[in-house]
Amino acid sequence: MVAGEPSGDTLGAHLITALREHLPNARFTGIGGPKMQTVGFEPLFPMEKLSVLGIVEVLRHFPELLGIRQQLAAHFLHERPRVFIGIDSPDFNLDLEVKLKRAGIPTVHYVGPTIWAWRRGRIDKIRRAVSKVLVLFPFEPPLYERAAVPVAFVGHPLADSLAKFPSREVVREQLRLPSSARIVTLLPGSRVSELKQMGDLFVATADIIAENVPEVLFLAPFVSRQTREMFEQALYRAESRTRNIQVLFGHSHEAMAAADVVLATSGTASLEAALLKRPLVITYKVAPITAFIHRRQTYLRYIGMPNILAGEFIVPEFLQEEATAENLAQAVTNLLFDATVRQRLEGRFANMLAELRQDTATKAAKEILPLLGGAPA
Repeated sequence: MVAGEPSGDTLGAHLITALREHLPNARFTGIGGPKMQTVGFEPLFPMEKLSVLGIVEVLRHFPELLGIRQQLAAHFLHERPRVFIGIDSPDFNLDLEVKLKRAGIPTVHYVGPTIWAWRRGRIDKIRRAVSKVLVLFPFEPPLYERAAVPVAFVGHPLADSLAKFPSREVVREQLRLPSSARIVTLLPGSRVSELKQMGDLFVATADIIAENVPEVLFLAPFVSRQTREMFEQALYRAESRTRNIQVLFGHSHEAMAAADVVLATSGTASLEAALLKRPLVITYKVAPITAFIHRRQTYLRYIGMPNILAGEFIVPEFLQEEATAENLAQAVTNLLFDATVRQRLEGRFANMLAELRQDTATKAAKEILPLLGGAPA
């Protein structure tokens, strides 16, 4: 298995747990993060080596990434695993899957590459790379079926877990937050490269909001000490006047659930906020050359998954040059004071949650087992 980022680490951990119900003695090895390791995964390389963002950033680390992929290929070709599961990270995993499938090793790509958004030409490589693609969203299977790629919709594991999450009132009590406070949760990103791009912007946005809404309380959860420290450094650099920011280590779902409004960097966090039925504003910035290439190759008018699932703009998005502190602060403040819009969004998000809740890990495991012959390991 190879997972290259925190969201993939979560998917991998759920899948390992489901597979162990059928294969209690199986070993899982490759690249994975702390959640996968908690359920017995054996890492060959640290996941952080793969957690780079954007075309420019990937090019900078390309020699190291290529070396890791070559070493993994040699290892798996020698060990001959019963199946290889690439979890997202298609730019890294697809080439590895091509080599392994050619050698007769069954390959599964878990999380379909976003051919519905950009780089549709990858479908030929995907056909060569995989024995099956497991997709998380209901609009994806027809795209793969038309290209004769074996595919299965398994839903999204976040929908399974977040459907059971406590209410905003309960979470606020757990976090000892005032029940009547106006709370904004800041999610500038889970990767170091995202914090470099977004950290200062989020601090500047919080300062403007606090000037206009003095009673506001901010929550800023981080998944690693490094990203937390980077955000704290951004606060220090800006000499931030906002003293009511609680920087948390972990507890990201609790911080989202407690919020009136979430400000999120586009990615898994925006889907998490929607599945928790929290109104949000989405933003994103990458290196200019990365943005130029994406704009020339993308097929969608929006990048946030809540908008993609809705098929229309229901959540504000501010990208690249539009991602200014002034724009973000205004959008967040508007949501804070518009209960009607917040309630309408919560209703749309409840429908998304129901559609994506499919007992994903169990369905994914059942799709993988036939590739192994279904026999216990």
